This record gives sequence, C-alpha cells and structure tokens, in this order.
Amino acid sequence: MLRTRPIVILSKTPVPGTPHSARAFSSSAPRNKQRLVVLGSGWGGYQVLRGVDKKKWNVTAVSPTNAFNFTPLLASCAVGTLEFRCAVESVRRFSPQVTAYQAWCDKIDFKQKTLECMPATPPLEFEKRSAPRVTGSPTETSFPGTGTPFRLRYDKLVIAVGAYSQTFNVPGVKEHAHFLKDVKDARAIRTRILECFEQANQPTVSDIQRRNLLNFCVVGGGPTGVEFAAELHDLLHEEMERYYPSLARLAKITVYDVAPSILGSFDKSLGSYAERKFRRDGIAIKTRHHVERVEKAKMFVKEQGEVPFGLLVWSTGLAPNPLVQSISAMQKHEKTQSLLTDNQLNVLTADGQPDPDVWAIGDAAIIKDAVLPATAQVANQKAKYMVKKLNKIVKDKEHEAPFEFHNQGSLAYLGDWKAIYDASNAESGIRGKETGHLAWLLWRSAYFTMTLSVRNKILVPTYWFLNWIFGRDISRF
Repeated sequence: MLRTRPIVILSKTPVPGTPHSARAFSSSAPRNKQRLVVLGSGWGGYQVLRGVDKKKWNVTAVSPTNAFNFTPLLASCAVGTLEFRCAVESVRRFSPQVTAYQAWCDKIDFKQKTLECMPATPPLEFEKRSAPRVTGSPTETSFPGTGTPFRLRYDKLVIAVGAYSQTFNVPGVKEHAHFLKDVKDARAIRTRILECFEQANQPTVSDIQRRNLLNFCVVGGGPTGVEFAAELHDLLHEEMERYYPSLARLAKITVYDVAPSILGSFDKSLGSYAERKFRRDGIAIKTRHHVERVEKAKMFVKEQGEVPFGLLVWSTGLAPNPLVQSISAMQKHEKTQSLLTDNQLNVLTADGQPDPDVWAIGDAAIIKDAVLPATAQVANQKAKYMVKKLNKIVKDKEHEAPFEFHNQGSLAYLGDWKAIYDASNAESGIRGKETGHLAWLLWRSAYFTMTLSVRNKILVPTYWFLNWIFGRDISRF
C-alpha cells in the first residue's frame, strides 16, 4: 500500500525594505476582502474584534497576550474573592474568523502599510537567539520575543495597544513593586500576600519582622489602588483573622498618594466619605507623600523616611506604550505622548491631516479637541463607535458622525459591602451620588452586566455566592 504525503507550498511576499530574514505573511482569505489589523486585546481592541463584521473583513489581531483582561475585577481576583478565569476572555473564541498572533508590534510603516512584529512566545529549538526584553514595561510577558520577526500588511489599522503603569522614573519600582494591570499581576499579588503570612508565621521571626512582612503598601489613591486596599481589608478581617488570628492583628494597610486627597476623579463629598470609612477600618491614608526610591522590602518616602513592607502595589497612572513612543510620523499629546486623533478617531499626521486608514482608541490615543479620561468606559465606547464605522466602511457606506462620549458614572468599592457611585455628570442611568450598600449593589450589578461572555456571567455570581458561604480559598500553590 502506497502512502502519500501532502505537499505544502510556502510563499513569501516581498516587502520593500524588508530584511531577508523577515517574512511577510498574507491571509488565505479571498483577495476581495480588505485586511483589517487590530493591535491589542484590551478594552478597545477586544470590543472591536467582538463586534466587527468578520464575514466581510479579513481580520487579524496582534497582541502580546491571547486574552482580554476584565480590569475592574482584578482586585477581587488578587485576594481570592474571584478566581482568575472570571476576569479573562479568550481572543481565540473568535477563531477561525479572526487570525490571531501572540506577538508584539514593534514598528508601523504607514506609507507601505506594513507592521513589523515579534512573537511573544517561547523561542523554538531552531531559533538561536531571543529578542531583548522590552524595557519600560511593568506588564511585559514572560517571553519578550523569539528574535524571529515577521511582517503583516494592512488595508485598515486600529491601534488599541493600551498603556503601561506609570512609575515616574522612581528607582526600584519595576524591580520590587507589583502592578495590577492583568491577571498575571493579580496572581503574583495573591501569591505574595499568602507568602507574607506564611513567612511571618515562622517561629524564628521576630515581632518587628512580622510587622514589616505584614505591612501592605499601596501607592496611588485612584480607583484601582482604593479598590485593592478595600479588597485586601476584607481578606484580612474575614479569612486571615480566622486562620492567622495572632498575625492578623499585626497586619496594616497604607495608601500613599501625592495628591491632597484620594479618588480625585470623584465628587469631593464621595472622596471624603471614602477617607472616613478607610480610617474607621484602620486603613492609613497618607496624602501629599512622595516615594523617592524603592528597594527590596522597603521604600523611602520623602515625608516619612524608610518604610519596610511585605507587599507594595503600585497604581499611579499610565505611561505610553513603547510602540506609541516609537511612532514619529503622527502627532502626539504634549503631556501624555498618546496619539492624537480627530473626532472620528483617525490618527493625525505630522501636518495635522487625518490618516483615513488608521484609527487609534483606548489609552493609546486622545481626541485633539476633547480630552477624555483614560478609563475603560471611554475605551469601550470608542470601540463600539469603531465597530459601527468599520461595518459601514466595508459596505461602502459613509460614516461621518463624530465620536461622542456619554458619561455613565463612576464606581469604586470600599470594602464591607460598601461602595461609592458618582453619576452627578452621567448622561444615562441613575443620576446623582450614592454611598454605602446601595452603591455596592450598583457596583456589583454593573460589573456583572459588563462581563462579556455567558460563561463569565455564570462564573462571577457563582464565585461571589460560594465565597460568601464558604469564604475565600487561602491555599498557596
């Protein structure tokens, strides 16, 4: 009996100026389909992938991770209130309608309409060198690249690469602090919290060392830092008091911020309510404090001196993505260095003209004449606008309506089943301000409805219920 082997034909499409070692990949989709490339899988990119007409577009996604992180639930995941799967959605759920590459985009050639990408996966056996680790990224992947770049062509491009955590060039932050930008960060924080308690529980440790190990510091008084401090307080005063009664009394949470008050984006009365509640709960708030440098297990604060810690969570704003930093052909915001766009989200070239084939959304971009906050809500609404626009473009229909942001209010969890809700400037939904248990119900219902997949709409309330009945799991593995 004869055995036949399939014949595989590999083709290379030359790209002007491409190094011989680089390859240009083309999709096997029909040539009458326009090639839409989406960079990033965050609040902007994932929503575009989810809603764009994949039957009419030849869609390619490029992201260093293969999942969307539901960031509002990361603080809950970091302390075990929710499991990590509750806060992620797989980009692969759209396969095979979307070609997805887990890779970094390092360079964009806007004239040739090509992207230079680097795989963000472990090196293969035949690859003799690995790419240099990306600097300036506290949320880098375990594998910065294989060293074998490839190139992609695009007809239309959506830049939604997001931003990195801002460190303000404080020495030692990247090496010794934890960030809370994705599920990997939440997992590392959860492991470190349990590690601190197990280390403090050893019989050879002094009381002073125990206090230092159980000193949990949060730098940044925005919603992310405040919600993590609140979730950590719940963990300490529920599970840890039960399983580590002598150690829980030594634990301390401190929130640092350079601003005069925490939650500056909220109404002042709500910020004051949050501060009063935190102080009643024993959470120290140190505003107008400046961190000068961070070393292993200690940081140096200008107004306080040396501060030992067991865990330091850094949440102080956003820094531009290295890809955005590398772009010189487009206009950028003077302060944030984000890409500037017009009111239809097209990026603006150096001469101020919009590029008709390139759009930028999310934390990577700012509308020139309408600066909006870098929040998930803004990114999500920009993505929905882009979906409508792209679905009309592919049908040769005009979509000239400008993007309009509709404020739906802000929420922040404060612990003990209490929250704050600021909708004083909201354009839809419940207007006004709420605090306490009612705001907590709004907080939970909002995040439940915002979860994207049916699976997570089941998982999230299930874990909330299970942890309410049985408590959080404090196993370390």
